[in-house]
Amino acid sequence: MAGGMFELRRDAITGWWVAVVVDRDFQRSRFTRAAEPVRDRETCGNCVEPAGGGVRHRLLKTNAFTVAGTEKEAREAGIDARQPGLGLVADVGSWGTIVAPPEHHGPLAHESAAIVVEMLRGARDAIVAASAAAQTEYFQVVQNHGRQAGALTNHLCFDTYDLPQIPHRIGEELGGAARYLIREGVCPFCRLVKDEVAGRERLVFEDAASVAFAPYASRSPFEIWVVPRHHEADFGRATDAQLTSAAETLQKVLRLLDALEGPPYNLVLHTAPLRERVDDTYHWHWEIHPRLREIAGLELGTGLPVNPVSPEAAVEVLLEAAGLREPAASWDAPRR
Repeated sequence: MAGGMFELRRDAITGWWVAVVVDRDFQRSRFTRAAEPVRDRETCGNCVEPAGGGVRHRLLKTNAFTVAGTEKEAREAGIDARQPGLGLVADVGSWGTIVAPPEHHGPLAHESAAIVVEMLRGARDAIVAASAAAQTEYFQVVQNHGRQAGALTNHLCFDTYDLPQIPHRIGEELGGAARYLIREGVCPFCRLVKDEVAGRERLVFEDAASVAFAPYASRSPFEIWVVPRHHEADFGRATDAQLTSAAETLQKVLRLLDALEGPPYNLVLHTAPLRERVDDTYHWHWEIHPRLREIAGLELGTGLPVNPVSPEAAVEVLLEAAGLREPAASWDAPRR
């Protein structure tokens, strides 16, 4: 057993550290938190806009991001400045949402498989369109489930953000993955898939095309990644078969979270930048981050994530609740 309160774990891709709490008994009741619904308006905008009965991409705002700075800073960022000097130099990007059919206000985990696949296809096609436009740097797709996770509606949807910069987290993954490939001769995400399937300690689900696991340096309790077996940097190039597998895997994993009373969560797609070719080094994947705790002072002051549940314990809880693993005798020993 580790001697300290925290076990420091290093993310093999970014090099960032995570502190996993190892000297407390696991109390499942502390991490049982149901997603709270949003107080919707009388008329749900996603039910009526845009018109139609299927999955639709609703554009909420063009020029959604105002870039502040100097004209020189705008040029260095590859942005065409519209006013000289110090101030607001450009309005770029967009904010939209890929919405399920009208009246579909239930969770993604229990939606029909066909609709989830169609929503992923909508995300893929939106990335392709943003790449062809070549006006921005990164296309972010997220799902916020539950009021505590920042959801603005109960209508099932993916929010989309066409961003003028590559986000910091993605930039760290891109650089770390490139360094890993140079050092080890293999994509780090491909290595993770191979190692997690072989070790099985943090494995949640696998099929012929996708693998779901809790990462070794999980930043939050019950964090789970869904990674395709096939190496591909750009979600915009995902095949229909890969979309079907990703949809099935996401739904299976999210249904496992029902053991925690269907918690609020953020589902985030990590994919290649729109205007950089990182085919050899990057690997698209989905991340699920249940919102089961509050950020405390240590994390705020240091940027060091503190995870009160080891990923190994989290996987045991989920699989045990689903009847896929024998109950653990004790939760008070650290997992390695």
